[in-house]
Amino acid sequence: MLDIHWIRENQTKVQEAARLKGIPLSVEELLACDDRWRGLLQQVEELRRIRNRHSQAIPGWLREGRRAEAEDAKREVRRVNGELARLEAELDGAERQRADLLLRVPNVPSADTPPGRSDADNVETGRWGEPPQFGFEPLSHTALGELHRIIDLPRGVKAAGSRGYYLRGAGALLHRAVQQLAVDLLLAEGFTLLEVPLALRPEAFRHAGFFPLGEDQVYRLEGEDRYLAGTSEIPLLHYYSGETVDVTRPIRLAAVSSCFRSETGSAGRDTHGLYRVHQFAKVEQVVLCEADPGAAESLLQEITGHAQRLLRLLELPHRTVAVCTGDMSQKTFKQYDIETWMPSRAAYGETHSSSHLLDFQARRAGIRYKDGDGRLRYCYTLNNTAVASPRILIPLLENHQQEDGTVRIPEALRPYMGGLDRLVPPQD
Repeated sequence: MLDIHWIRENQTKVQEAARLKGIPLSVEELLACDDRWRGLLQQVEELRRIRNRHSQAIPGWLREGRRAEAEDAKREVRRVNGELARLEAELDGAERQRADLLLRVPNVPSADTPPGRSDADNVETGRWGEPPQFGFEPLSHTALGELHRIIDLPRGVKAAGSRGYYLRGAGALLHRAVQQLAVDLLLAEGFTLLEVPLALRPEAFRHAGFFPLGEDQVYRLEGEDRYLAGTSEIPLLHYYSGETVDVTRPIRLAAVSSCFRSETGSAGRDTHGLYRVHQFAKVEQVVLCEADPGAAESLLQEITGHAQRLLRLLELPHRTVAVCTGDMSQKTFKQYDIETWMPSRAAYGETHSSSHLLDFQARRAGIRYKDGDGRLRYCYTLNNTAVASPRILIPLLENHQQEDGTVRIPEALRPYMGGLDRLVPPQD
């Protein structure tokens, strides 16, 4: 959410941001609705003052025997009540329309965000490692999973339908190992780990900027006004909603959680294997800080660096891209994606995302702090995926496979795998 006064002063910027992000919004309509709401509010408040003045005078007039004045005042109160009923209904409708339009206003991208329409227009900012050159025909992660009996897609579909899966044995251990490695890295960087609720009220999604525009990507619990979170960013942010916090030092929060996404609109896209599934696990970073652009930029680089460090520990070739305007979500001011080399795709595939949102989320959630002058200000918020699994298992298995069918386990993961240094296909 952006401040309505700022929107008025920057109408062209906001309308252009909506166009670049592909969000159907008329800033002119929003401001006209705001004008109407303000006019109705002024009328309603004036009528309420008139009613209160007459209502307070009636008992005194009756005590003084001034019955005629009291009756006149009663008639005026009845007239005003009738007018108020009509105007309050109009005000309520205007307020709902105004609120809905405000929730659709996009964050204006940073000046250094590259222009573009899709992820094809994202701009590479750096890379680490080189894709492996195999002297044999490499297997896909699904073939490796079947060979090692660690990924079972047919039974996953039998249990959960499309995009269902089971991880078994070493596959389940790898899934947990990458998460614990990420958690340990964040704890060493001063993050506080939370176990978070995942069935959340709709306001938690609105506060985080996922509703109303992303509602079709979320599973709703039947018969309840609760939804399943697609990322722990949502409950982590909501933790401080409506509060005044101390961000003298940035608040660093982390969570590891299951995540659920309907993937509406992605039919036919990345349906093979573990790349795009309905249920997965993610270790998330969320940071709240002062409204200081320079400090927030440093924090964005910091949390992006945590994900890059994890990928280096996993010995996985990856690149970082600056996300273009057309590939951004409504809420994002600046974003980096990290893409990891996936041999079966012969391309880099997104595994991490890192975002700076200015005060967009904090305004919605009502998260403020007192600056050095004692003034209340909205926090800036940032977030990053430390790791998401099972997607990370795709490059982990495919890049580290050997000609004999074994899969080398990176040294950083071995303590979480009971010292195991490689996966060996079962012989029976």
